[in-house]
Amino acid sequence: MQSVLDSCTPQNARQLIRDGAAVPTAGACAGYVQANLVMLPEEYAYEFLLFCVRNPKPCPLLEVTDKGAFESTLAPGSDLRTDLPKYRVYRHGELVAQPHSLEQFWSEDLVSFLIGCSYTFESALLQAGVPVRHIEQCTVVPMYTTSIECTPAGRFRGRVVASMRPIPYQLVAKAVQVTSRYPGVHGAPVHIGEPLHIGVDVTKPEFGGQPVVIHSNEVPVFWACGVTPQAVATSQRLPFMITHAPGHMFITDVRNEHLAAL
Repeated sequence: MQSVLDSCTPQNARQLIRDGAAVPTAGACAGYVQANLVMLPEEYAYEFLLFCVRNPKPCPLLEVTDKGAFESTLAPGSDLRTDLPKYRVYRHGELVAQPHSLEQFWSEDLVSFLIGCSYTFESALLQAGVPVRHIEQCTVVPMYTTSIECTPAGRFRGRVVASMRPIPYQLVAKAVQVTSRYPGVHGAPVHIGEPLHIGVDVTKPEFGGQPVVIHSNEVPVFWACGVTPQAVATSQRLPFMITHAPGHMFITDVRNEHLAAL
């Protein structure tokens, strides 16, 4: 099944989203960087910046805006309040809304963080002949809270959320090699093999997505995920946080190859 965003330019895709296309962005605008979003009040934005610096695998920073700014330098003319298909609003750790725009929730004291997304290295995986199951199944990548602890910073502390892709045994080394070239979008896996070793039941994704088929010749491979801040918001009952909804990213004008390390 194709998405209305699949063959668009990033500019056209953002306009369609602004006009109401509330669809997942996996596979959209092939070749262009997508980003996770976190918006926080200035009061604790510095603590989150420090959290990202200390946890570059789940929270690789692509951009931090000035307070009250909503245009991304990664996409001139964009509006972070309207150009994601779906958002999540948290108050005191509780998910209170999933709007398609932030008109009702925006305030001038918010600082926005754009965090690298694994959709960038998925394009590289596909080009290298490594299958990406959730794209084949037309669903959001399954995401799980692991037992791996983040390095805390102020009120921000919790466990790493990881996304999982089943990889044929003979292609695992290639998958590691390919994704290692993209440290700005989570980089190499955080775990390969038995999910229970990191506290994961692969039949129960926690942040959107559905379980994907794992064939007998495949191994579960886990990458750190930009949904980690949502797990932190929930566990630490942060007063207020806005994020993207899992699988509904911000599409930038930056080409994927610009984030490749080599």
